[in-house]
Amino acid sequence: MTALHQNDPEIARLIDAEHKRQADTLRLIPSENYCSDAVMEATGSVLTNKYSEGYAGKRYYEGQENIDPVETLAIERLKALYGVDHANVQPYSGSPANLAVYFGVLKPGETVMGMSLPHGGHLTHGWNVSITGKYFNAVQYPVDRETGLLNMDVIRDLALEHRPKLLIAGTTAYPRIVDFEAFASIAKEIDAVLLADMAHISGLVAGGAHPSPVGHADIITSTTHKTLRGPRGGMILCNEEYARTVDRAVFPGLQGGPHNHTTAALAVAAKEADTDEFKAYAHQIVANSRALAARLMEHGFALSTGGSDNHLILMDTTPLGHPGKPVSRALNLAGIVTNCNSIPYDTRKPFDPSGVRLGTPAVTTRGMKEPEMVMIADWIRRTLDHVENEEALSKIAEEVKELGKAFPAPGIHVKGDM
Repeated sequence: MTALHQNDPEIARLIDAEHKRQADTLRLIPSENYCSDAVMEATGSVLTNKYSEGYAGKRYYEGQENIDPVETLAIERLKALYGVDHANVQPYSGSPANLAVYFGVLKPGETVMGMSLPHGGHLTHGWNVSITGKYFNAVQYPVDRETGLLNMDVIRDLALEHRPKLLIAGTTAYPRIVDFEAFASIAKEIDAVLLADMAHISGLVAGGAHPSPVGHADIITSTTHKTLRGPRGGMILCNEEYARTVDRAVFPGLQGGPHNHTTAALAVAAKEADTDEFKAYAHQIVANSRALAARLMEHGFALSTGGSDNHLILMDTTPLGHPGKPVSRALNLAGIVTNCNSIPYDTRKPFDPSGVRLGTPAVTTRGMKEPEMVMIADWIRRTLDHVENEEALSKIAEEVKELGKAFPAPGIHVKGDM
């Protein structure tokens, strides 16, 4: 970054510091990961200079002879990777992708039904502070109070009562398998469009480590980073019936020109995901999550649903004497980066919740396996004993840093101490 250091040393210094932070800490936020060098290079390429309103072969600007093949490659690779009829790679992120589906299949005020945010859903699944909850009649389904699991009978009863036009199957803090087939059966019974939001699990689906929504959902949305290890962006997959609806909703419905550098990076990520190495990686994410969950439970942590079948763990830290916010802050000082999170039926406020959310995608990308998950769980337990002891937390952070040296992160290049 020679030019950046010369032109804007303040920003360059902060980026250097972030390089070091990402190298020296363990990223356990389940929505975070590491891109490959190839994805990073595509993201930072000259494609960011080009404006390309429209779709391949139907642009409003000239000079698309290189852009059109880039977007076509991204589309074709995703279609092959997931086995779908159609892919739109232009959404700027996962939330705009979801909004495009709303815009395409709903009219303002029509009913949408998604998972309750405090129970593990997403803001754009109809939560009341989101545009999706203000401009549409949003119905929320819960998880079971005793088990923490989705109860498909309860969801069906709610669907039959409210008869949403759009039914959403998707989560952001649910540690178990989503039964897309059961959701599809409900959607068919009430004649609803089924949207599968697989933002968190798209890499697991691509790698065969989680059942695919393809063949069950009418439309599928996703971010392109998280478990897929691509750039920060969004995508929409669908069957041919909804292809035109989706495309018109994205452009000109919600957006102008796509971010071509992101599209290129997504094409690279899709190619990387279509390998045996990526499939092994996806399965290792789940194996690591289960190992981490098992060790945490041995240490007395209360885990939502009693474990994990995907990349994610949600734990209630209050039985061990501290709510989620101070625990996540202490873990950060210990070099273990997480996020505080509400647990289902939480009695605490959202900004000061009872839980902490953990995930294994990023540490798995670094090559860590089950033995390292045991070490991480042990550090987490030690952190609970020293939540307000910065000296003890600093000692844990040094141990974390040493482990990280043995498992360098892709795309993170640090020369000496900065």
